[in-house]
Parts: sequence; structure tokens; C-alpha cells
Amino acid sequence: MQSALAQKSLQDLIELSNRLGETGEFAILGEGNTSAKMDADRFYVKVSGTQLLGATEESFVPVDRKKILAMLDQDSLSDEEIAAGLLDAVADSSGRKPSVETMFHAYLLSLPQVNFVAHTHPTMVNMILCSTRAQELVRGRLFPDEIVCCGPEPVFIHYEDPGHILARKIMEGCEEYMKKWKVAPKSILMQNHGLVALGKTAAQVQATTQMWHKTAHILVGATLLGGANYLSEDNVRRISTRLDEKEREKAIFGDG
Repeated sequence: MQSALAQKSLQDLIELSNRLGETGEFAILGEGNTSAKMDADRFYVKVSGTQLLGATEESFVPVDRKKILAMLDQDSLSDEEIAAGLLDAVADSSGRKPSVETMFHAYLLSLPQVNFVAHTHPTMVNMILCSTRAQELVRGRLFPDEIVCCGPEPVFIHYEDPGHILARKIMEGCEEYMKKWKVAPKSILMQNHGLVALGKTAAQVQATTQMWHKTAHILVGATLLGGANYLSEDNVRRISTRLDEKEREKAIFGDG
């Protein structure tokens, strides 16, 4: 039986998924997947093959986080072992199959202050991520609201097929990020693939996704007009830790 908190998380997840799918700018067809923390041991994740647009309660399945994290502890897994492990981790009797990217959702939802995760394929962001200059172009921040919504820098992941190895690379990238910044990241960029936004509330995850879409437009335009004028590292650190920006962030995104 669902707790009131778990039901609220599921409803927020459904609304977030539909909003991310409604314009076609972030995901079309069966692209992307979303998740939300259900309780200390379980989380909801999108069912494989379903769409963000039109998502309902049936679009998500509860999953045992510890069982998924145990899969990440393995150095390698076959496709058959991954499929069997995902089905074994399902915490109801529906028989629905979780997304193959459930593994990185399990890890990200174990990070402090992270209750929601959304992986999308924004067209403008992928315009950059599919270019030969992807890592170079996203190395710096361009304006204050980008820092507030998307963090002082993204975790950049070189291309890897969706699944076990990608999830392990995301885990390693996030661990390095947290050593540097002492907080969980707000965004992950996957080369030739897409964006992952994570945060305490569904509103924060939606805002991060939208802000990356805006940032990508600005970055492409600035590059065409002679090159991006990145903020200095001192400015980035200052904005990312200012008390007034933290208060504004809380007012915009909610406190979970």
C-alpha cells in the first residue's frame, strides 16, 4: 500500500513527465525516462517503451533500489543478466519491465537532496552533444540563472551505450564532481545521447531541463557570433554559493 508521500511523489512524477513530453523539444516517441523516490528503499521509474507525453500511473513501476545498486557493484553484466536483474527488482506483481537506464536512476536517487530524476533528449542540447566540440563548448557557464538552475558545471560523460557501463560511468563522474563541489550535481550531459537533470523537487528538475534548453540556444548563437564569453571560475563559485541565490532557488523550486 502506498503512503501519502509516495502517492504525492508519483503524481508529481506524472506531471513532470507530461510537461517534459508535451512540446517535443525534450523527447518524442519513447525517448527519455523519469524517476522519483518512493521511500527509503524503493523508487518509481518509467516502464520501458512508454512515452513521457501521456504518462499515467501505469507508466511507472516501483523498483527495489538496493537490488539495482547491487547490479552496479558488478564489473560487468550480460544483456541477459541485466534484463533478469531489472525484472527481479520490480516491487510489485505487474510484470512490467523498467527502463534499461533504471540503474543510473537508482544511483542518482541515492544522492543527498535528490528525489527526482529526468533523462531527456533535448534537440538543442543534443545539437551540441553530437558535435565534435561538445566537451569544449559545455566547459564553462554563460549567465547566472544557468548556474542557479543547472549547477556550477555539468558532469560530462563520454558516449557509452545505455545500460550497465553507462550507469557506472555516471556514478564515477558524480563521485568526482562531489569531491570538487561538495554537493550532488544538478545536471549530467551524455555525449551523443542527452541530458539528465536531478533535484529535490520535480519543479527543480523541470527548470534544469528547460534552462539547459535555453543555454544550448545561447551557446550555439554565441559560438556562431565569434565565440562564447564564459564567466570566470571565481564568478561561478561566487554565484553558486551566494545566500541570496540559494534563497531565490528555494523560492522558485520549493523545498521538497
